[in-house]
Amino acid sequence: MKRNLRKYCYLLLLGMLASCANYNDATQETSVSVQVVLPEELSAANLGGHDVILQLGSRRMTSTTDEQGMAIFTGIIPDIYDISCSWQLSSEEYRQLTGDQQIVSGATIAGSVNSRLIKSNETILLPTMLSIDRDIIIGKIYYAGSKDNNNRTYMAGKYIELYNQSDNEVDASGLYIGLVEAESKQAYTLENLHDAFADSVVLLKQVFRIPADATCNVAAGGTVLIVNSAIDHRDGNNMENDLTGADFEAKDASGRTQNNPATPAMELIYTMYSSVSNMNLVQAGPCSVVIFRTDDDITTWPKTYAYGKTSGNQWLLLPKRHIIDGVEVLSNKSTGIDVKTKRLYDDIDAGYTNINAASGWNGEVVYRKTSKHAADGHPILTDTNNSNNDFQVSSTIKPRQYDE
Repeated sequence: MKRNLRKYCYLLLLGMLASCANYNDATQETSVSVQVVLPEELSAANLGGHDVILQLGSRRMTSTTDEQGMAIFTGIIPDIYDISCSWQLSSEEYRQLTGDQQIVSGATIAGSVNSRLIKSNETILLPTMLSIDRDIIIGKIYYAGSKDNNNRTYMAGKYIELYNQSDNEVDASGLYIGLVEAESKQAYTLENLHDAFADSVVLLKQVFRIPADATCNVAAGGTVLIVNSAIDHRDGNNMENDLTGADFEAKDASGRTQNNPATPAMELIYTMYSSVSNMNLVQAGPCSVVIFRTDDDITTWPKTYAYGKTSGNQWLLLPKRHIIDGVEVLSNKSTGIDVKTKRLYDDIDAGYTNINAASGWNGEVVYRKTSKHAADGHPILTDTNNSNNDFQVSSTIKPRQYDE
């Protein structure tokens, strides 16, 4: 009898403990609504039927907007997400919506919100911007450098590649390539630029130009490969590439980098480093790049010292209105990406890209994803004005390739 009583008390105690257990600490799923907001100049555009992407690491969720531009996600685990949406306008749709009669191949409406904490059922506004679809865009930037087969650092094989998105041949002669300020201690923050220049300029440390004295015709789906050294870099280094077929070379006047006399030279228009005449692509980043066109004599453009300084290095002030395309490349430090170090405004690049290594030397290149293929088969590269969406990283893709 006593034995049965002890067993009964034991079971009763277990039941009482179970009834007191609190399971509220478990992560609760939630829902979130994303309201897409059109840019002011496109208030009449259709808001329905567009995919909104919610991304957490490799997990990617998609919901389609209703006629009011609302996309609803359910079963969301509270965390920090990137949110984005983009869609294309044909050239005719662009003209009808804007009244702008300039000849363009179309336009992109795109918006993104990065690193947004979602913890409860809420509505998030997703503002969008309008950007004209560009013919020539920045397709690849190889700035990481590598280690050769003897584990020595190697930096001569760096390059920038431009890509013709359009269905027509494009003349790239006279196009400027600008390397954006990249000091370890940022010369100007975006807040500084806002205060000093009303968000109107970008700081450049170097400017090169594709020679304007001859045509540089780029076929649809074609590329312009601009290198520091147009030689075969693969000897003793399996991370590097054969660049003997490059279109242009940023010649090293110091002789430290081997140049190819058969490769046409880029025009060096401005460098703030008296001893550096080739492209100063920082192997760990930041390494942001812009391309632009202008009829101005840019050697007459004003320059500036670092914010609050009256001596030292001087950066060229590029008026933002001339920029055709820009890619924000940030350094990937051991502590992660510091988004506060962005140099480019969101209307130039709303996001950023980076290599995986914190110090470079791993042979990685950042390059645009392929979104689709044109009727003739050439890739149409992703261009949503947000490098978080548009770019990916590879250590194996080759120059002039975009589909691995």
